[in-house]
Amino acid sequence: MLCVFKNGVVRAPKELQIPEFGRINLKDSNQTLKDFLAANPFNALSLQFDDNGFLGFSPHRTRLFCGVNDVYCVFVGSLNNLSSLNKQYGLGKGANEANFIIEAYCTLRDRNPFPAHRVLQEMEGSFGFVVYDHKAGTVFAAVDADRDVSLLWGVTADGAVMIADQKELIKASCGKSFAPFPAGCMFHSEIGLISYEHPKKEMKAVPRIDSQGAIAGACFAVDVMHSKVNSSSIPRIGSEANWSNWS
Repeated sequence: MLCVFKNGVVRAPKELQIPEFGRINLKDSNQTLKDFLAANPFNALSLQFDDNGFLGFSPHRTRLFCGVNDVYCVFVGSLNNLSSLNKQYGLGKGANEANFIIEAYCTLRDRNPFPAHRVLQEMEGSFGFVVYDHKAGTVFAAVDADRDVSLLWGVTADGAVMIADQKELIKASCGKSFAPFPAGCMFHSEIGLISYEHPKKEMKAVPRIDSQGAIAGACFAVDVMHSKVNSSSIPRIGSEANWSNWS
């Protein structure tokens, strides 16, 4: 998986990026995509979204891709209770995890029948995913609480936000301005980073030192001492432009 978002589509937490000298030696995100495609010449694919970025993926039984009505999902892992989730959302037996994630995302976006954290809490298994809603220009990502799937996110030398499951790719473009995507958390480009296990708690940056003893992009953890003052919400899409509570 290699997902890159440009031109302000995603604003990563400022603690993820560190001042670095020599960032001119890092690869821009387009070159990293070329390297990703070259390393997987027989099955790697990519989708470009104008100047907003791209999604790169190489299909595998635990790495899936789906696109429906300009909403796209790259999913890594597997859900043990996929059958019951598909039934709950009215999907057929043949729907895979990426199909389910898009259906759940669109349900939350359009109708908001329940908070987003509840959907993620109901998902049993290992998972990491990135959803890009091209029409709305929004990104939604999450990783399971046990970190059975490891995703990384960072800020590239050309100012884009990158999410990948291969460390060498993200290091090539981000240098030390990257960190593991926090387990048990979800990120939405309009509301930021939230723990779906503890949605009423704030998140805090935790300084990180890499294996070479250098300062790197911060990790994030639940701040058990501080609760959110305001609810996190995003605008609903469609004719009913009221506010939907995602946390």
